[in-house]
Amino acid sequence: MPDPRQAYVARIHRVTDHIDSHLGQPLDLAVLASVANFSAWHFHRVFHAITGETLADRVRRRRLEVAAARLQRVPPEPVLAIALEVGFGSAAVFSRAFRAHFGVTPTAWRRGAFRDWAERRRDQLGAIHQAARRVDPPPKVELKRLPAVRVACLRHVGPYGTPGIVRTWQRFAAWCEQQGLTQPPRPMYGMAHDNADVTPPAQCRYDACIEVDEGFRPAGEIGVHRWRGGLHACTAFHGTSAEIHGAWVGLVDWLPDSGYQPDDAPPIEIYPGDFSIDSESGAIACQLCMPVRPL
Repeated sequence: MPDPRQAYVARIHRVTDHIDSHLGQPLDLAVLASVANFSAWHFHRVFHAITGETLADRVRRRRLEVAAARLQRVPPEPVLAIALEVGFGSAAVFSRAFRAHFGVTPTAWRRGAFRDWAERRRDQLGAIHQAARRVDPPPKVELKRLPAVRVACLRHVGPYGTPGIVRTWQRFAAWCEQQGLTQPPRPMYGMAHDNADVTPPAQCRYDACIEVDEGFRPAGEIGVHRWRGGLHACTAFHGTSAEIHGAWVGLVDWLPDSGYQPDDAPPIEIYPGDFSIDSESGAIACQLCMPVRPL
């Protein structure tokens, strides 16, 4: 019998994905309850029980986190334009909410205050998995234009670089084999939806994914995404889950001299169809790919 909790979790994942893709639109209780197919009367309690956040807190946090990333774009965009894009009615309301969350104004964030916030988040994540981040730039970075793909996915919510993600991959691999998706081998993907320098570790989302055709229909806790592809800066990685965050930081360190900046989409790990996890060290091999666009 399916685990009833999995059905709840899958519905809540649909809601958090809907929030991210509709930040500039009204996101009231009735709309989001309908996405989850729950009664609006009890939905806010269910959401809090699953995520540890109230619905209003999640919407506000994601609007502010996305705005924080857009404030670092080059060339800079007007603060009002960013505020409207993510669902705030005015620059003043946005500025008050931003300061309450991040402790600085949007202007100060843009001028460099984001570095202190990012460093605290890195320290917090480092304390969780007790692994020093790797700061050396990757030895080789290639620009690749990757195709769009439709993927089935299993979500992990929690700190990046911890054994929970390995366990998610193990569960997902077993499911893929049961569904006959591993023969012939096909690429698999790891998709991080949140910026670990901004989002609290306990609320970071990661999807283990495999390519599926248009006929595949999700069920239970398995969801479906359409990854848009596009231009990516890619580098090879070989190491443990505790080391992968440092490798991503190294890829970010490559950017300033590259002529490119991060695009507004999640980074992705690409695994070969025959990939495996080393039974002794836990090491994996994959390509780390960050969406980019010219400065």
